[in-house]
Amino acid sequence: MTVLPRFALLAMLLLAGATQATQQDDLEKLRKRISALQQDFDKSSESKAEAADNLRESERAISDSNRRLHELAQQQQSANRELSQLQQRASAIDRELQGQQAMLGRLLYQQYMDGGEQEYLKLLLNNDDPNQVARELRYYEYIARNRAATLQSLRNGRARLQAVTDQARKKSDEIASLQAEERDQRKLLEQDKHAHQLMLNKISQQMKQQRREIGHLQRNESRLSQLVEKLAHVLPDTQADSVAFKSLKGKLALPVKGRVTNKFGARRPESTMPWTGWFLRTTPSQPVKAVAAGRVVYADWLRGFGNLLIIDHGQGYMSLYGNNETLYKQVGDGLRAGDLIATVGSSGGNADSGLYFELRFEGKPFDPGKWVRH
Repeated sequence: MTVLPRFALLAMLLLAGATQATQQDDLEKLRKRISALQQDFDKSSESKAEAADNLRESERAISDSNRRLHELAQQQQSANRELSQLQQRASAIDRELQGQQAMLGRLLYQQYMDGGEQEYLKLLLNNDDPNQVARELRYYEYIARNRAATLQSLRNGRARLQAVTDQARKKSDEIASLQAEERDQRKLLEQDKHAHQLMLNKISQQMKQQRREIGHLQRNESRLSQLVEKLAHVLPDTQADSVAFKSLKGKLALPVKGRVTNKFGARRPESTMPWTGWFLRTTPSQPVKAVAAGRVVYADWLRGFGNLLIIDHGQGYMSLYGNNETLYKQVGDGLRAGDLIATVGSSGGNADSGLYFELRFEGKPFDPGKWVRH
């Protein structure tokens, strides 16, 4: 086995640290570029011209609240696991204490049966063989030291148990605090949901008429295409996953369990505009999962698509997930296939609950039907 010199090991550690710092810097730069792009895009997309702006703020707030609740739930699970481990340690120490107490009891009983310190006097006054007396005195000295060590071990064990108990109690208090914070967040979320529902009812009447307008649908599609095109220009060239996305054709799992009500290329209701993706109708709050590995390049509200998340899979391929209630991931987050990224909703003024799903290559949509497993 080859042992690296200290300076070589140090150099490797410094290189690893520098690489990690560089990756973090690159991620921050990417987020800043996309954030600036989003701000410019909002300014140039008639952001104040439609009534849906109020809906955007409401649905953004709901998504943020839900993501915070999700993070709190994960923290609570972690705290519960730590508390369980502490309780197991406390039980182990308690068992050890019981064993030490039993051992001490046996030593004390044996000393009592042997007559205790009187045995020292008997040994000295019986005129026995000096060597034998010395051996027996050493034996009693050993018993005394052992008893003292056992008592000290017992005290140390009790101290450890107390420390573990205090730690468990502190962790329990932290969990209680997390639970209280979670309840407060839920109250705010319910208020947001109520406000969102009122806003949705108000705007839905306006959007029924807008959906009949080809121009409205064209603007939504143009807005999304422009966003994808702008994203493609700010993304680095090293976004590809080790498994090429194009090799996954026919192997992708649906991002959510639902019924496909609108397929790619089909004509939209009361319009000549075709669908450029799928709408998977399903109940609210169902988990939405990434169809393949990649990196989040957009996670925000977009008019016509509500809370929208876009994943870059490298080599020009992207997947888009719209009308979500909650976005759990943020720009820059790396993903594996099957990772939870959002929950189903009806954001963006959609009348039905479900997920709008698209696949794009070099900015242009293509039929998901040829890529998902059947």
